[in-house]
Amino acid sequence: MDEPTGAPHEHSTAELIAMLHERVRQLEGAFEPELRGARAAERKIAPALHQVTEGESRLPVIVAIGVAIGVQLILPRRLVIQPRWLLPGLEAILVAALVIANPGRMNRTSRALRAASVALTALLTAANAYASASLIKDIIDGTSSDNASLLLSRAASIYVTNIIVFALWYWEWDRGGPVERAMGSRPYPDFLFPQKVSPEQAPAEWSPNFIDYLYVSFTNATAFSPTDTMPLARWAKMLMLVQSTIALLTGTFVVARAINILK
Repeated sequence: MDEPTGAPHEHSTAELIAMLHERVRQLEGAFEPELRGARAAERKIAPALHQVTEGESRLPVIVAIGVAIGVQLILPRRLVIQPRWLLPGLEAILVAALVIANPGRMNRTSRALRAASVALTALLTAANAYASASLIKDIIDGTSSDNASLLLSRAASIYVTNIIVFALWYWEWDRGGPVERAMGSRPYPDFLFPQKVSPEQAPAEWSPNFIDYLYVSFTNATAFSPTDTMPLARWAKMLMLVQSTIALLTGTFVVARAINILK
């Protein structure tokens, strides 16, 4: 029996799918300007985690290391590793080698330079750990200075060096170090900076440099906890824990001794 004239035509499954695809293309075309704008805005505010950026200057790092070496030279004999010139001399040699090998911005990958930078930080750490332990031991044994001002000044010197040393460790290890950060080769950060939480508040090419890590170290040593920048990696959490513990112990013993002297 023939199909009655005027009966609605039934589309096949293939025809329906083709119609849907055509409708999707039409909708995409209608919203294409908005989609392009959204993608452009996303690229504009995206933090420079995976972008190649300009290497940071070594100058702030050299100044901080110079301060730490200077502190070793002014501390009393019993608070420094003997002979007095040994560690400062080795540190100065490593600083000179790093500056000569890469005097400008740090954008050169080298295992030797990386090893020298880590060794320098380790020497500064050993010197300051010895000074802190010796000062606390003198206070416990009752052989520390009876001059409150002198005691506080020595503790302040160790405190400043503690901040510099841990800033160097944070700066050296976050996302593989300054060169790796500039190359954008590490996908995940070890520290979560505010600019990464709210990327629209910073330029698209923003990346942390040594000054940012120095601030993180200062706030951690002062507040005994992270403030605006959160540690994500376990090594970062443990390192911040160690720094807070050292700052707390040194501060507690020194302040208690100073108050006792003043009484």
